[in-house]
Amino acid sequence: MDALIEFFVEWGYVGLFLSAFVAGSVVPFSSEAVMVVLIEMGLNEWGCLAAATAGNTLGGMTCYWIGMAGRREWVTRYLRVSDEKLARAERFLAGRGAVMGFFAFLPYVGEAIAVVLGLMRSNMLLTFTSMTLGKALRYAAILGLFEGITAIF
Repeated sequence: MDALIEFFVEWGYVGLFLSAFVAGSVVPFSSEAVMVVLIEMGLNEWGCLAAATAGNTLGGMTCYWIGMAGRREWVTRYLRVSDEKLARAERFLAGRGAVMGFFAFLPYVGEAIAVVLGLMRSNMLLTFTSMTLGKALRYAAILGLFEGITAIF
Protein backbone atom coordinates (compact mmCIF):
# COMPACT_ATOMS: atom_id res chain seq x y z
CA MET A 1 0.00 0.00 0.00
CA ASP A 2 2.87 2.36 0.79
CA ALA A 3 4.34 1.88 -2.69
CA LEU A 4 0.98 2.73 -4.22
CA ILE A 5 0.69 5.89 -2.11
CA GLU A 6 4.23 6.87 -3.17
CA PHE A 7 3.27 6.35 -6.81
CA PHE A 8 0.26 8.65 -6.49
CA VAL A 9 2.27 11.25 -4.55
CA GLU A 10 4.88 11.41 -7.32
CA TRP A 11 2.14 12.50 -9.74
CA GLY A 12 1.02 15.45 -7.58
CA TYR A 13 -2.49 16.72 -8.31
CA VAL A 14 -3.04 14.12 -11.04
CA GLY A 15 -1.98 11.37 -8.64
CA LEU A 16 -4.35 12.72 -6.00
CA PHE A 17 -7.17 12.80 -8.55
CA LEU A 18 -6.44 9.18 -9.54
CA SER A 19 -6.15 7.98 -5.94
CA ALA A 20 -9.43 9.68 -5.07
CA PHE A 21 -11.06 8.12 -8.14
CA VAL A 22 -9.91 4.67 -7.04
CA ALA A 23 -11.10 5.31 -3.48
CA GLY A 24 -14.50 6.53 -4.72
CA SER A 25 -15.04 3.44 -6.84
CA VAL A 26 -15.53 -0.08 -5.53
CA VAL A 27 -11.80 -0.49 -4.77
CA PRO A 28 -10.85 0.25 -1.14
CA PHE A 29 -8.07 2.84 -0.93
CA SER A 30 -7.14 5.83 1.25
CA SER A 31 -6.84 8.96 -0.86
CA GLU A 32 -6.75 10.99 2.35
CA ALA A 33 -3.21 9.79 3.01
CA VAL A 34 -2.13 10.96 -0.45
CA MET A 35 -3.77 14.35 0.10
CA VAL A 36 -2.10 14.85 3.49
CA VAL A 37 1.34 13.93 2.11
CA LEU A 38 0.94 16.30 -0.85
CA ILE A 39 -0.13 19.19 1.38
CA GLU A 40 2.78 18.47 3.68
CA MET A 41 5.04 18.64 0.61
CA GLY A 42 3.75 22.14 -0.09
CA LEU A 43 1.06 21.68 -2.73
CA ASN A 44 -1.80 24.17 -2.64
CA GLU A 45 -4.61 23.12 -0.28
CA TRP A 46 -7.36 24.38 -2.60
CA GLY A 47 -5.83 22.52 -5.53
CA CYS A 48 -5.65 19.35 -3.47
CA LEU A 49 -9.25 19.80 -2.32
CA ALA A 50 -10.40 20.28 -5.91
CA ALA A 51 -8.43 17.29 -7.27
CA ALA A 52 -9.57 14.96 -4.48
CA THR A 53 -13.21 16.04 -4.73
CA ALA A 54 -13.27 15.71 -8.52
CA GLY A 55 -11.63 12.29 -8.52
CA ASN A 56 -13.73 10.90 -5.69
CA THR A 57 -16.95 12.21 -7.21
CA LEU A 58 -16.11 10.66 -10.57
CA GLY A 59 -15.34 7.38 -8.80
CA GLY A 60 -18.69 7.57 -7.01
CA MET A 61 -20.50 8.35 -10.25
CA THR A 62 -18.83 5.27 -11.74
CA CYS A 63 -20.62 3.25 -9.06
CA TYR A 64 -23.84 5.07 -9.98
CA TRP A 65 -23.35 4.18 -13.67
CA ILE A 66 -22.61 0.56 -12.75
CA GLY A 67 -25.96 0.49 -10.98
CA MET A 68 -27.70 2.26 -13.84
CA ALA A 69 -26.24 -0.04 -16.50
CA GLY A 70 -26.56 -3.19 -14.48
CA ARG A 71 -29.26 -5.41 -13.25
CA ARG A 72 -29.99 -6.46 -9.71
CA GLU A 73 -28.64 -9.91 -10.54
CA TRP A 74 -25.31 -8.42 -11.61
CA VAL A 75 -25.02 -6.39 -8.42
CA THR A 76 -25.81 -9.39 -6.25
CA ARG A 77 -23.52 -11.72 -8.19
CA TYR A 78 -20.47 -9.57 -8.97
CA LEU A 79 -20.51 -7.04 -6.16
CA ARG A 80 -21.75 -9.68 -3.69
CA VAL A 81 -24.58 -7.62 -2.29
CA SER A 82 -27.51 -9.72 -1.11
CA ASP A 83 -31.06 -9.13 -2.32
CA GLU A 84 -32.06 -8.32 1.26
CA LYS A 85 -29.42 -5.60 1.52
CA LEU A 86 -30.45 -4.14 -1.82
CA ALA A 87 -34.10 -4.13 -0.79
CA ARG A 88 -33.22 -2.51 2.53
CA ALA A 89 -31.13 0.16 0.80
CA GLU A 90 -33.93 0.85 -1.68
CA ARG A 91 -36.46 1.22 1.15
CA PHE A 92 -34.08 3.58 2.94
CA LEU A 93 -33.46 5.66 -0.18
CA ALA A 94 -37.10 5.65 -1.32
CA GLY A 95 -38.58 9.12 -1.15
CA ARG A 96 -35.17 10.67 -0.58
CA GLY A 97 -33.64 9.66 -3.88
CA ALA A 98 -30.78 11.57 -5.42
CA VAL A 99 -30.14 13.83 -2.43
CA MET A 100 -28.88 10.76 -0.60
CA GLY A 101 -25.89 10.89 -2.96
CA PHE A 102 -24.54 13.32 -0.35
CA PHE A 103 -23.76 10.30 1.85
CA ALA A 104 -21.71 8.55 -0.83
CA PHE A 105 -18.62 9.81 1.03
CA LEU A 106 -19.24 7.31 3.84
CA PRO A 107 -16.78 4.42 4.02
CA TYR A 108 -18.12 0.98 3.03
CA VAL A 109 -21.73 2.10 2.39
CA GLY A 110 -21.01 5.04 0.10
CA GLU A 111 -20.39 2.86 -2.93
CA ALA A 112 -23.53 0.85 -2.18
CA ILE A 113 -25.58 4.04 -1.96
CA ALA A 114 -24.26 5.15 -5.36
CA VAL A 115 -24.95 1.76 -6.96
CA VAL A 116 -28.49 1.63 -5.57
CA LEU A 117 -29.16 5.20 -6.74
CA GLY A 118 -28.12 4.03 -10.20
CA LEU A 119 -30.37 0.99 -9.97
CA MET A 120 -33.24 3.25 -8.92
CA ARG A 121 -32.52 5.59 -11.85
CA SER A 122 -32.35 8.62 -9.58
CA ASN A 123 -31.89 12.04 -11.17
CA MET A 124 -28.30 12.05 -12.42
CA LEU A 125 -27.66 15.79 -12.08
CA LEU A 126 -29.06 15.93 -8.55
CA THR A 127 -27.14 12.79 -7.60
CA PHE A 128 -23.92 14.27 -9.01
CA THR A 129 -24.48 17.60 -7.23
CA SER A 130 -25.30 16.09 -3.85
CA MET A 131 -22.44 13.59 -4.16
CA THR A 132 -19.97 16.37 -5.01
CA LEU A 133 -21.10 18.43 -2.03
CA GLY A 134 -20.77 15.52 0.38
CA LYS A 135 -17.34 14.52 -0.87
CA ALA A 136 -16.07 18.12 -0.89
CA LEU A 137 -17.21 18.66 2.70
CA ARG A 138 -15.55 15.40 3.76
CA TYR A 139 -12.21 16.37 2.21
CA ALA A 140 -12.52 19.89 3.67
CA ALA A 141 -13.11 18.38 7.11
CA ILE A 142 -10.05 16.13 6.71
CA LEU A 143 -8.02 19.11 5.56
CA GLY A 144 -9.22 21.19 8.52
CA LEU A 145 -8.46 18.38 10.94
CA PHE A 146 -4.97 17.95 9.46
CA GLU A 147 -4.30 21.70 9.62
CA GLY A 148 -5.49 21.77 13.23
CA ILE A 149 -3.29 18.88 14.24
CA THR A 150 -0.20 20.30 12.51
CA ALA A 151 -0.81 23.68 14.18
CA ILE A 152 -0.62 21.99 17.59
CA PHE A 153 2.73 20.39 16.84
